[in-house]
Amino acid sequence: MSSTDELYQEVILDHNRQPRHFGQLDAPTHQAEGYNPLCGDHYQVALTLGDDGTIEDIGFTGTGCAISKASLSIMTEAIINKTPQEARDLFDQFHGLVTGKAMTTPGLGKLAVFEGITRFPTRVKCAILGWHALIGALDEKTKPVSTE
Repeated sequence: MSSTDELYQEVILDHNRQPRHFGQLDAPTHQAEGYNPLCGDHYQVALTLGDDGTIEDIGFTGTGCAISKASLSIMTEAIINKTPQEARDLFDQFHGLVTGKAMTTPGLGKLAVFEGITRFPTRVKCAILGWHALIGALDEKTKPVSTE
């Protein structure tokens, strides 16, 4: 294993052990869930858009493998303070990276650690599950829950 592969593996393991933005938000404006019935990974993504239209806060809950949890953790760090369109653009770049359709990774930052996923096609779904939940959340506003 190369030193780059070891570094990438360590970043993924760190985000799996200590995921960033893991937990529920008090009053999200948008939320959605992602579920992969083939492996059982199941996450909920919630976010709050600020008055300026940027992603002010984001959180996720659920369970899954190290790849899916680390991808969600790094994703949350990457999209905080971004506009929904910037988040969608980042999704497109990330999707291209993990599916092998993009040859370069400019602007992906830590997300570039998932470049090697292309060698493991069955793990691509793990890496993009949370991203699909993010897009679902951006497409749907959270409906108020009645407390009556």
